[in-house]
Amino acid sequence: MNTNNQSRADIADWRPEDERFWESTGKRIAYRNLWISIPALLCGFAVWGMWGIITVQMLNLGFPFTQAELFTLTAIAGISGATMRIPASFLIRMAGGRNTIFLTTAMLLAPAIGTGVALQHPEWPLWMFQLMALWSGVGGGNFASSMSNISTFFPKRLQGTALGLNAGLGNFGVTTMQIVVPLVMTVGLFGAFGGEAKALVKDSGWIFGKIAAGTPTWIQNAGFAWVLSLIPLSILCWWGMNNLKTVSPATGNPVVAFAKIIYLYSLAFIPSIGMLYLYLPAPTGLGLLNMWVAIPLDILAAVLMMRLAAFGAMRENVQKQFAIFSNKHTWSMTALYVVTFGSFIGFSMALPLAITVIFGFQHIPDAAGVLQHTLKNPNAPSALTYAWIGPFVGAAVRPIGGWISDKVGGSIVTQIISAIMVLASAAVGYVMLQAYQSPAPEQHFMAFMGLFIVLFAASGIGNGSTFRSVGFIFDRQQAGPVLGWTSAVAAYGAFIAPVLIGQQIKAGTPQYAFYGFAVFYAVCLVLNWWFYLRAGAEIKNP
Repeated sequence: MNTNNQSRADIADWRPEDERFWESTGKRIAYRNLWISIPALLCGFAVWGMWGIITVQMLNLGFPFTQAELFTLTAIAGISGATMRIPASFLIRMAGGRNTIFLTTAMLLAPAIGTGVALQHPEWPLWMFQLMALWSGVGGGNFASSMSNISTFFPKRLQGTALGLNAGLGNFGVTTMQIVVPLVMTVGLFGAFGGEAKALVKDSGWIFGKIAAGTPTWIQNAGFAWVLSLIPLSILCWWGMNNLKTVSPATGNPVVAFAKIIYLYSLAFIPSIGMLYLYLPAPTGLGLLNMWVAIPLDILAAVLMMRLAAFGAMRENVQKQFAIFSNKHTWSMTALYVVTFGSFIGFSMALPLAITVIFGFQHIPDAAGVLQHTLKNPNAPSALTYAWIGPFVGAAVRPIGGWISDKVGGSIVTQIISAIMVLASAAVGYVMLQAYQSPAPEQHFMAFMGLFIVLFAASGIGNGSTFRSVGFIFDRQQAGPVLGWTSAVAAYGAFIAPVLIGQQIKAGTPQYAFYGFAVFYAVCLVLNWWFYLRAGAEIKNP
């Protein structure tokens, strides 16, 4: 086999730390894989995150569900995407980078089309929409395999920048979705094939302002629109990406590799469905578990299922990669990654509905002096006009975080952004308190959005710094699985944030959610200093 032949899918000779090899051969191949990986990951994020916007529009179109029921759709997509990341973090070694990225990108067509079909039927039961939200989690899982894959292509000195680009530009899927989805809903994109429009019951919006009630809206395009990019992208992944045999020595032929991916991804749905059934209230579930019990149980069930269900060579690969769990730095970096990516994706999921609920209503006391939150606010800002700004900033600065960290060290950057996030989160809580007690909450909106942008910017820069730290702390064999694992746990932020913020809004105390986040960030700031910055740290970074 000609190991330097770029037209071949499998590459047996890969030495990115060898300067000569990198300049003559490796650099070109690595960057080609990176540039294809980014738009594929972007679409994964878009399909995963689209329920944050869809739920707002379902509310505006008068779908027969309560706000609490709509919050569950965002939360279900969040938990599913997070759980899918656990097997996804192991896929590259078992199935190969090209095989994995191609198939997991093509698999997004199913939830995209299914969601488009379901949204044409407001009369369908809630569980149908919950099923589509669960299925959209495939897009969330893709991040772990994508990051694990790209980390194997680049030398350590460039990993912060490469992973920052992959994650940062890939995370533009959240922003792209928040801009594209409201836009494609305004036009009959697919003519007679795309179904009929429905009239808005309440005012909606997009990035250029409000859309008045009564306007025809094709909500189904929120799903269907992604088909236009997913088909060409899947083809590009197949013909343009590579499997590194030094990382994935026993993938088997593509059909065998695909079978491994489908098998492990299918297994991930089982703990998600089981946990959601125990967690969600009736009529969807039993409502037996608290969220803080449900999430660890879900993670444990997913990990155990992978361990028990793997067979043959797959079992050996899983066992090798389970070695990361005996390393204490896996756990410290997991906590730090929750601070950065967990915050980014959690706030991205929760922000549109939070804006709608807090600023869309006047908060006026009744005759008994009890605050009521039901009177529509005529001066309400549209969630769909503003919600994209925070994720846009967070994604845009992520490569900068990786680049700075390559220069000065990951942990010192993480320390600075953690301190900023403590202060910004506490301030957001205070502003939310003021808005939720005001008959004119829009007066507090600019302060609210400004502080949220600070939170998103800090989480984005910190995300780049944690990528760099993982590449510095772990060897090449462990760095990929650690990136996948930490991203899996952090992705539960997409479940925790909408649920926690939703619960506290319902209780009339939205500020408590953000005061809690501030305490968590402060604890992680101390953790980061203890492990990586203090004078006697085992691994000084820097």
